[in-house]
Amino acid sequence: MKFLALIYFVLSLFGCDIGGSSYVTRTTVDGTDTLYSQATTQAGVARFECLRSASGSCHYSVYAHGCAPTSGPDQTPSGSCESDPIERFTVARGDSRQIAGLTGFDLCVSAEDAPAGKACDGPER
Repeated sequence: MKFLALIYFVLSLFGCDIGGSSYVTRTTVDGTDTLYSQATTQAGVARFECLRSASGSCHYSVYAHGCAPTSGPDQTPSGSCESDPIERFTVARGDSRQIAGLTGFDLCVSAEDAPAGKACDGPER
């Protein structure tokens, strides 16, 4: 096990990124998916896939890590960072989009084209 960790460390010294991250967003109403999105990051490239959406599109807001709006009472971003997304885009159902250079981010996805941050707010209260 230590040998494998050493190999990963040596590869990272040469800029090789072995690991990645996955983000899955899924909302269901009455047993039917109204939104199903998957995003993955690997070697500095993020891939966003809109698998299902009731509106026909997935609307993405990408924030710097720790900066996405919270669903708390003040609706302000956590930490001291800008609340505007670093990327905001739409992907049609069944399509995908890749963006190079995105690592360590927070993601909000919605089936509706809501203002930045509304995708993270959750249901209306």
